Amino acid sequence: MTARTLWNDLPRSLRAAVEARTGPVIAVGAVPHGLNCATATSLTTARGSTFVKGVPLHDAGACAAQRWEAAVNPYVLDVGPRLRWRIVADGWELLGFEHIEGRHADLSAGSADLPLVAETLRTAQALRAPRHTAVPRFADRWTRFLGPGDLRLLDGDTLLHTDTNPHNLMVTDDRAYLVDWATPALGPAWVDIAYTAVRLLEADCAPDDVRKWATRFDCWTSADPRAVAAFVTATCRQWETAVGPVAARSSNARFAALLTMV
Repeated sequence: MTARTLWNDLPRSLRAAVEARTGPVIAVGAVPHGLNCATATSLTTARGSTFVKGVPLHDAGACAAQRWEAAVNPYVLDVGPRLRWRIVADGWELLGFEHIEGRHADLSAGSADLPLVAETLRTAQALRAPRHTAVPRFADRWTRFLGPGDLRLLDGDTLLHTDTNPHNLMVTDDRAYLVDWATPALGPAWVDIAYTAVRLLEADCAPDDVRKWATRFDCWTSADPRAVAAFVTATCRQWETAVGPVAARSSNARFAALLTMV
């Protein structure tokens, strides 16, 4: 996890630039979750609340991810919060979002959040981005691990989130939101269903229950088994390369379980 900078430790002039957008801050809430941002804060003013996240400009990778999040925001408003403003100043880039008053999703077996998450994912299958945004192809992530034929199986035109972990699924009383669009991609609609199914397994849902959950989605039941196999192969190879075969074993077993669900 990236080390966090608290609101009061940000440059004074940067905080002033934020307050020029929000009004004077009267309460600050730290947001401890999230792997990529260097600061994350809930700011309350007389005008309401804003979720602020940001990265230092010297972190090129984090800046690139955050700029993708800003670029796709207009196209994901059916499932995610609205970006209100972007500030680049004093060595930082900050994004200010509509504040979601909710909690992280519970993906465990029998959770009442599962239908809400499913409905949001079903809505997300219709998301598209204009070509001028040049969102990366999902297939291009796997060029080190797959040949051209398998890569073609991972082509598609759905705007994917690709990181549907519970911290990126915010639940309110009546719906779920998909937040933190820092790693978008264009690919088959079933990909985010696959990633979420793995998260359900991680939350100790039984494989048969996860299979039944996944079959609610037409994009999953119609997915090409060869494409799912290519995705699983690439992901497992990537994890083994990153952490070694022993450390990757449990995670890769959950991805491999997807092969029994299509």
